[in-house]
Amino acid sequence: MNVTIYHNPACSKSRDVLRVIESAGYRPQIVEYVETGWERDQLDRLLKAAGLTPKEALRRGKGPARDLGLLEADVSDAEIFEAMLERPNLVERPIVETDRGTRLCRPVGVVLDLLDAWPDAPFAKLNGKILIDAQGLPVPGA
Repeated sequence: MNVTIYHNPACSKSRDVLRVIESAGYRPQIVEYVETGWERDQLDRLLKAAGLTPKEALRRGKGPARDLGLLEADVSDAEIFEAMLERPNLVERPIVETDRGTRLCRPVGVVLDLLDAWPDAPFAKLNGKILIDAQGLPVPGA
């Protein structure tokens, strides 16, 4: 199975998702998009594949979205998309693509829907919270 993760190593959720993928035995293609930036077609394709609008994919918490006025109700998806091209860190992370689909993997457990194989159970996130219980079942909301 092909796995690509659009990853920011500074993000704990992104690190957790990468750890799940690698612990399941995959060798993902890792795209550090904050460093490389986005190509217009690449970002457009990725958002469409994930079923996200630019507004839905906008990183609202930490980061410059508020300072740039991108959280205002009258800001269009086109304006947000252009801002994402200029400032890659405006895109929420991580986004994972596999043969099973493309998803924004927040919460971390969303990545399990995209993988044919999972890490051995039990499996905990980096913060110690269980993601896969001892019976091999995903913990809801993890």
